[in-house]
Amino acid sequence: MKTAKPFLKWAGGKSQLISEIENSLPQDFNKKEFTFIEPFVGSGAVMFWMLNKYPNIKKAVINDINTDLTNTYITIKKNVEAVIQQLNEWQSQYHQFKNDVDERKEYYYEKRALFNTRESDSVVQASLFIFLNRTCFNGLYRVNKSNEFNVPIGSYKTPLICDKENLMEVSKLLEKVEISNGDFEDTLFYAEKDTFFYFDPPYKPLSNTSSFNSYAKDEFNDHEQIRLRDFCKKLNAKGHFWMLSNSDVKGKNPDDNFFDDLYSNFNINRVQARRNINANPKKRGKLNELLITNYTTEVDYAKAI
Repeated sequence: MKTAKPFLKWAGGKSQLISEIENSLPQDFNKKEFTFIEPFVGSGAVMFWMLNKYPNIKKAVINDINTDLTNTYITIKKNVEAVIQQLNEWQSQYHQFKNDVDERKEYYYEKRALFNTRESDSVVQASLFIFLNRTCFNGLYRVNKSNEFNVPIGSYKTPLICDKENLMEVSKLLEKVEISNGDFEDTLFYAEKDTFFYFDPPYKPLSNTSSFNSYAKDEFNDHEQIRLRDFCKKLNAKGHFWMLSNSDVKGKNPDDNFFDDLYSNFNINRVQARRNINANPKKRGKLNELLITNYTTEVDYAKAI
């Protein structure tokens, strides 16, 4: 049976952390109906996995500050056939230039310029978002202070731009998902009695040159990380369970206790992850990341909430 999977490549995507996330869930997680909320959805790897794995999710809410991203989700949910038709057309055209790098570049940068006008209808704009994601360098999403997508072309000659089968499955799955575009704190509005939050915010950079967190024109800096911690404390006080992932800055600098201090009242677990976004392949590899929860994994979710 086909199951929906992320339709975007995404720096920091959580596909390779799923087993660690599963191991960090409360016990008996599948024993009770609950609401799942993901305030920083990105490519949605955790959301897709959760909805495929746990049929006891009675409601799912995804949110992101990136309007281009959430509009793409909404368009796939409501009008996937039109998106597939558009992507198929562009894929055929792009593949014609597989042996002509200049033509390929011209085509890519024309599409990037069109995307940045943000004047197209929702179908074209969503299709442009996916096209650029599949053809740009390393599938990065990065914008400048003017909110212009500025990632250069990738080296792929015949990338899969239109994955029709998966887009159809994604559209079906999104029928039971509410899609929100706003600040992460706004997601509290959707919380009900039995709610589980998963947070995957833009990671705190491990160095000055490793920041890939410009998913929106406003930077997610240390002040924002602290504001997120305060929101997590609020959720904890209201009795909601949550899990949060972030970079392990202490692994890079043993004296950097930023997250250890910030979340000292909660449970911090260091897990191994593989990161593939460095331009230098030799610098890609395994490193620690953090999974932080306001519960221990021994907690029986069904009884606790």
